[in-house]
Amino acid sequence: MSTTEVIYDLITRNLQEVLGGDTIKNLLIEGKNPKCYWGTAPTGRPHIGYFVPLTKIADFLRAGVEVTILLADVHAFLDNLKAPIELVQHRVQYYSHVIRAVLSAIGVPINNLKFVVGSDYQLTREYNMDNYRLCALVTEHDAKKAGAEVVKQVTTPLLSGLLYPGLQALDEEYLGCDFQFGGADQRKIFTFAEATLPKLGYRKRAHLMNAMLPGLTGSKMSSSDPNSKIDFLDSPAVVRKKIKNAFCEEGNIAENGVLSFVKAVLIPISKLRIERQERGEATENQRPFVLDGAPPSTVFSIARPEKWGGPMHYSSFEDMEQEFAERKLHPGDLKTGVTDALISLLEPIQKAFEANVDFQQAAKNAYPPDVPPPKEAKKKKV
Repeated sequence: MSTTEVIYDLITRNLQEVLGGDTIKNLLIEGKNPKCYWGTAPTGRPHIGYFVPLTKIADFLRAGVEVTILLADVHAFLDNLKAPIELVQHRVQYYSHVIRAVLSAIGVPINNLKFVVGSDYQLTREYNMDNYRLCALVTEHDAKKAGAEVVKQVTTPLLSGLLYPGLQALDEEYLGCDFQFGGADQRKIFTFAEATLPKLGYRKRAHLMNAMLPGLTGSKMSSSDPNSKIDFLDSPAVVRKKIKNAFCEEGNIAENGVLSFVKAVLIPISKLRIERQERGEATENQRPFVLDGAPPSTVFSIARPEKWGGPMHYSSFEDMEQEFAERKLHPGDLKTGVTDALISLLEPIQKAFEANVDFQQAAKNAYPPDVPPPKEAKKKKV
């Protein structure tokens, strides 16, 4: 393989879909470093599903891609008004702390990343004029269709939700990216951007998508469903309880959030750490999820008592999936391996939280406790 092919493979590996890959290939052939952006709207508490895109960002950086992380505060406010703008500003700070801590825990050099807050440029005259130009070209039907998988759908949608896809398309131009990276649920917005930006005289960008991580209950992992997700700051006891209660039917590989988490998060991170070890870049707290004495090709190990056959070692996810399907790997052992790996993965993130007063204050400001409404005084009987 040529150098260009090796770099392109690194940029696009482990993705569900790539649109416009030739754009990236041509830049690499010209000897240029592609630019990309990944955006997140600071609404609910970020959860372990964020490991999927943040692990992929490690590949981008290693491939020489210039990565911008967009903290999309305006988008968060527009998405069916999930939070008042004042609260969103605090959540921007919290997300910034969390993302940096997660990337450091994975082993991603955050010095090479650029963080941008959406309102820093989305409130400018030029951006707003482009937004008005876009509104004059896009129908209500197309805007609603584009945001169907991302914007919360209600019976009587607000105008704010219809603006969401157009703003995300404009972000590609204003952030100067060559491709946008996001989840597969963003596909309709990505194709919307490809169709609309040229109408404004801007070039069409490429789009890279990672698969969506299923929740622990089997559906999409969501911040709004506490039973389907694990927060980055959940204690080891909470992690154990949630994984213990997760749906993980013996032999079922079609609907299995625990098995999907191994595939999408734990094995990619373990491989990333093995690669860093081989390059002499790994630190002691960034060891792969492999037990001592495991065969050289192992990428994931599960501790199991000797009376039940001893430790289990896997050189690929496919091997693990096959053994689970054949009922050689019991759901209880799988959950034990996932729990051990996840707790070790969350430990440095939680230590960063405990050591940083600003991080802690950002969490309090971003997610203040719900205050129950005052109880009405009982009227005295006359």
